[in-house]
Amino acid sequence: MAAGKKVYAVAVGRKPGIYHRWDLAKAQVYGFPGARYKGFAVEQEARAWLAEIAAGGGAAAGPSSRRSPAGKPARKPQAAGPPPDGPEGVVTIYTDGGVQGNPGPGGYGVVQLYNGESRELAGGFRLTTNNRMELMACIVALSELEHRDKPVRLYSDSSYVVNGINKGWAVNWRRRGWRKSDGQPALNRDLWGQLLDLLAERQVEFYWVRGHAGNHFNERCDQLAVASARRPGLPVDVEYEKTITAR
Repeated sequence: MAAGKKVYAVAVGRKPGIYHRWDLAKAQVYGFPGARYKGFAVEQEARAWLAEIAAGGGAAAGPSSRRSPAGKPARKPQAAGPPPDGPEGVVTIYTDGGVQGNPGPGGYGVVQLYNGESRELAGGFRLTTNNRMELMACIVALSELEHRDKPVRLYSDSSYVVNGINKGWAVNWRRRGWRKSDGQPALNRDLWGQLLDLLAERQVEFYWVRGHAGNHFNERCDQLAVASARRPGLPVDVEYEKTITAR
């Protein structure tokens, strides 16, 4: 096997087995419900992983009971779809958030990608805003990050979030006591503060991605967010409801 090439082990798919080309492995897992697969540097590791799955062990053997901060079941050891196209050793994250009406019931979705594996996180609130759910998606993604020693590339279709970080808006708002340059209060200070604190502990780069433009992972995050917003019995977005009560 040439240096830098990966071996793909498909545990659950149309035809489980070992594949030395992604296009062949992809044909087994893409669009297959509950597909499980993983990329490895050497075939021996791939076969050992398959044997572990067959024996019922290993982290990828079944769903975890871990929940997102909003209390929703969140983990999928493997999700069908293409592998991350990010550089080796970098965690790739896609996030999205939205509401039914604005404000209204809201949800967020996260897809984390690393080393050929994917993990999904989702949750929602009974009354919130679109921007708050976009921020919450990033907060949950970084709070629940498994590979915290790895650099992260986070893709969001929210200009509010990406510009708030990359253009230094949020840092300046906090420096001015959560005031904008015109003296008006900066909205969502509670979530911006949480996000800035998380970024201080991690190496994260933010990238804007166009929403609803055919990106598989962005579309998946949107599906998770929409489904979460429609669930009954959603928890209270306490800080947001405090602000509207005080008006």
